[in-house]
Amino acid sequence: MNNGNYFEMKIKAETCNESFIRSTVAAFCVALDPTLEELNDVKTAVSEAITNCVVHAYSRENSGEITVKVSLSGKTAIIEIRDSGCGISDVETAMKPFYTTKPEEERSGMGFTLMQTFMDGVTVKSEVGRGTTVVMEKTFVKNAK
Repeated sequence: MNNGNYFEMKIKAETCNESFIRSTVAAFCVALDPTLEELNDVKTAVSEAITNCVVHAYSRENSGEITVKVSLSGKTAIIEIRDSGCGISDVETAMKPFYTTKPEEERSGMGFTLMQTFMDGVTVKSEVGRGTTVVMEKTFVKNAK
C-alpha cells in the first residue's frame, strides 16, 4: 500500500507544461486504483488549477513557477497547486461561476466551479502580491476493496 506516499515538483508556469503536470498527477494517483472516470475527474481539476496559474497569476512578461504537491493517504489523494503570482483579492467572488478577470480573452469563469464539481473538496487561499494555493481532495471509492 502507498499510504503516506507523496511527491513535489516545481515547474515553469507555461501553457505547454499543463498536460505534463496533469498526466504526472494522474499517473501518481493510479496507485490508489481509481476508475477511469475518477482519474479523468482529477485530470480535469488539475488542468483547471494549472490553467488558472498560467493565465491569472503571472503577467505574460514575467511568468513564474508553479509548485505541485500530491500526497496519498488511504484511498485519498490531496493535490496542492501553488503559485507566487499576483494573488486574488476576493476569493469568494473569484470562485463564483462565470466570474472572470479576463473577459476580453473570452474566459468562461468556470475554473473553480469545475474543480469543485470533479473533486471532493477544494480550498483556496490567496494573498495579493504573494500568490494563491489551491488544495483539492479526491477519495477513490468506486474500486475500494
